[in-house]
Amino acid sequence: MKIVLASNNAGKLAELQAMFAPLGCALVRQSELGVPEAPEPYRTFVENALAKARNAASHTGLPALADDAGLCVDAFGGLPGVDTAYYATQFGYPKGDDNNVLALLEQMQGIDARGAALVSTLVAVRSPEDPEPLIAVGRVAGLIARAPVGENGFGFDPVMWIPEFGQTFAQLPVEVKNAHSHRGRAAQAMVALMRERWQAGLSQP
Repeated sequence: MKIVLASNNAGKLAELQAMFAPLGCALVRQSELGVPEAPEPYRTFVENALAKARNAASHTGLPALADDAGLCVDAFGGLPGVDTAYYATQFGYPKGDDNNVLALLEQMQGIDARGAALVSTLVAVRSPEDPEPLIAVGRVAGLIARAPVGENGFGFDPVMWIPEFGQTFAQLPVEVKNAHSHRGRAAQAMVALMRERWQAGLSQP
């Protein structure tokens, strides 16, 4: 069974493909099916993810899975939140992971309270009008490191220091990170929900 992933992010696709392999379904990136990106006007992860999932399902006729994720920094009242992908542009930098990290470290200079959480909200719909979307949330709390460390991962992984591992996400082996990341935790919960609610459909040839 195909499920369209309402994202054009190659890193996100690779992570989620590995996590959803046990279901025996294939995730297909929306750009491969000609789906335009959906507007994301909302201020919460779940509303934006739902809008993206419904958009992808509407254009393809397939079940759709969408992820909206971001960094919530305690010292900034939970921001950048839904604006995480564009964080650097607020400070005059071009959009991009490296610039996001650079901007964050600049904005946190002199701040000792460095608590933050990476949050992932996954939403899945069977059809554009699905009245019962599946919603799974994963959250990992940690501290913003004072400099990037590690070569793995993407986004804010190099500066997201996780106390239980004593390392940043970018220092962890991929399989360990996938099992314990915000997206990994959301994906595990979503796989369980799909098995419970959609299993009949997923088991069809």
